[in-house]
Amino acid sequence: MRERAQRFDPRQHMHSHTFEIFHYREPRRDEVQVHHHDFYEVYCFLGGEVEYWVEGHTYRLRSGDLLLIHPMEFHRPVIKNDGSVYERIVLWIDREYLEQLSEEGVDLTRCFDAQLPTHTNLLRPSSAQRQTLLARLSELVRESYSTEYGAAACARGLLLQLMAEINRVALQADARRQAKDNASPLVTRVVAYIGDHYSEPLSLETLAARFYVSKYHLSHEFSRTVGTSVYRYLLLKRLFVARQQLLSGMPAGEVCNSCGFGDYTVFYRAFKAEYGISPRACAAGEG
Repeated sequence: MRERAQRFDPRQHMHSHTFEIFHYREPRRDEVQVHHHDFYEVYCFLGGEVEYWVEGHTYRLRSGDLLLIHPMEFHRPVIKNDGSVYERIVLWIDREYLEQLSEEGVDLTRCFDAQLPTHTNLLRPSSAQRQTLLARLSELVRESYSTEYGAAACARGLLLQLMAEINRVALQADARRQAKDNASPLVTRVVAYIGDHYSEPLSLETLAARFYVSKYHLSHEFSRTVGTSVYRYLLLKRLFVARQQLLSGMPAGEVCNSCGFGDYTVFYRAFKAEYGISPRACAAGEG
């Protein structure tokens, strides 16, 4: 797989309406900010010293681990500066495309469903499962960048097979191993609270009072764990929900209020700064 390693592309959006796959290997130490996607992500960790933060939980990864990240989930890698080479395969899948590949009785999005009681972001496959999944991913990388006859058709077939196999692994209790969560328990609770109460008037001060800690302690722990401030995370959460509501057809004025902004001018400026278009343009399907 080494010959397929690519130069890292920092974009966090898809060019394709189906899927994209990347194999990265480099001694990169640039910090990746907390972010979210509009698509499903399968992240296969191959090497390095990396922890991965997903919605309040921090996982110390081992080679061969898989992370399954839903479009609703904020996440970021925490890369240790120890001189090791950071290697991974990253698969992005368009939401509608993966749903179209599913069929009655075979829901290929099931492994991403956080509402299921058995759900986990982390899969730690057995040795045999790991070899099979890595072989499938390797083949998918090769066919996705091949110019040979039928490469696109082969890639689609490999994706379908890969996602069926990942769902099989996710259904097995011994693969759903929860690695030690290294996140701050305080930050985990605060992230969950923001997820449930983002529409309410929240601030560093109100959250610190809610959890009986000083705002300085909360600010330090949150930035250390999440990689951004409480204010920035709350803003990102509100903007993300606002975008989903706009795309569902809710009027911009109602979205502004339902997501906790109150003032439309503040909402407009924040939304345009983050997504590059106005709320009404987003609702109209532009951009």
